[in-house]
Amino acid sequence: MFNWLSNIFSDRQQLRADTPHVEAVAVHNSALYNDALSAASNSEIYQQSPWIYVAVNRIAEAGALVPLRVLRLQGETRLQVERHPLEVLLDAPNPFLSRFELFEQTFGMLELTGNAYWYLTGNNSGQPAQIWPLRADRVSIVPDPNGYVRGYVYEVDGKRIPYEPLEIVHFKRWHPANDYYGLSALSAARLAVNSDRAMARWNHNTFGQDNGVPAGIVAIQDNITDGDFERIKREWRSSYGGGQRKTAFLRGGTVTWQNIGLSHTDLDFLKGRQAHRDEILNIFGIPVGLVSENATEANAKVAERQFIERTLWPKLVRLSQKITQELLPFYPGEHVAEFEDIRPTDTQARLEEIRAAQAVLSINEIRSRYYELPSAPWGDVPVALAQSDTSQQSQAPASDDSTQAAASAKSQADELSQWERFALKRLGRSGGRPFEVTVLPDDLAFEISAKLLAADDKEVVKAVFAEAKSQLDAEDE
Repeated sequence: MFNWLSNIFSDRQQLRADTPHVEAVAVHNSALYNDALSAASNSEIYQQSPWIYVAVNRIAEAGALVPLRVLRLQGETRLQVERHPLEVLLDAPNPFLSRFELFEQTFGMLELTGNAYWYLTGNNSGQPAQIWPLRADRVSIVPDPNGYVRGYVYEVDGKRIPYEPLEIVHFKRWHPANDYYGLSALSAARLAVNSDRAMARWNHNTFGQDNGVPAGIVAIQDNITDGDFERIKREWRSSYGGGQRKTAFLRGGTVTWQNIGLSHTDLDFLKGRQAHRDEILNIFGIPVGLVSENATEANAKVAERQFIERTLWPKLVRLSQKITQELLPFYPGEHVAEFEDIRPTDTQARLEEIRAAQAVLSINEIRSRYYELPSAPWGDVPVALAQSDTSQQSQAPASDDSTQAAASAKSQADELSQWERFALKRLGRSGGRPFEVTVLPDDLAFEISAKLLAADDKEVVKAVFAEAKSQLDAEDE
């Protein structure tokens, strides 16, 4: 088999899977997963618990949608690299998986087991050529007294396959009682999950086939023969009893019935399941407002923001930093991997920050920092100075050439109308080229750009340009 890591280290020792310490680690890892939820595997819990499925799916699919970028470090500056080889690899990690599926499995495995593993295969240049996600319950870590991790063992169908540390990327959550394996959110939710599943099974048994009769006692008050007693029991159970019903028979007289079961109302069934739902979702970091049927639109928006900022973003940072540490060293140069920052921004606070920066930053610096726009030939002066010059120009005596002034005012009004049509057309769309201002005053153009950041519907956009038109009209007068 081709050793793609041979040009990275030539003194490679063969990792043997039949040594005693490998056996010990494999047994330990097997016990770690088999005892996760009272002998129920994580995959079974994921398939059978609706709230675990909702929580894990919500995190895995949301995380898989976020783009990953590779940035080149140049001093303190980070420059985005177009189509870095790692980005190309992640777009098609192997012949059977897409980028979305790779990250969906990775996020899902981290939530269910606390660990996720990527197996790397390489090419002649010593760089990864394919990425294969491994099932976490089949991977064991071989410790090393000097290097912390000596290698990994993948066990499937009784066969153990050894891997070098550089061939495996191990993502894990923090575990306070284990140096090698991560702690899953599912383990922390064990009691709530088991209780919720027990309630669901009880509810199913209550309304299942032949189980519609509540548990109770059948008292036969008249003295009857043993044959009649057994016949009554058989007929009762065949007609009204089920495999899960608990029915007692007492003989001695007239037949009566006494209910000894507890109803859904007595057990407060719905509130109990709702409490389990809230507890499970909170452990996984899913705000209840995202799934609650009573959530208002405002509550849902707050819940979505909390989910992105407090749950999803830290998980993205965990993955991106591990990718930077384990994968990018295979490529020349200094690079870092970062997921696109999807955290919601406070538009009003950003506007206040821009206004505060006007006194110390130039127009070009503000264009670059806040709007990601290229430098303008007229933008090397501070914003405050540009506003002062414009103010002085507006107070200067009017030119005798009234025709030229009227033409200038008309061109400004035309450009303002063009900008308004452009802004309405681009509303709700990110990226793309900005509107190029040529004749409008710099301070007015800057103020319009700042206000458009907070515009979220057409009426607000129209109000911004209506105010700008009134300012132009006032200056002309």
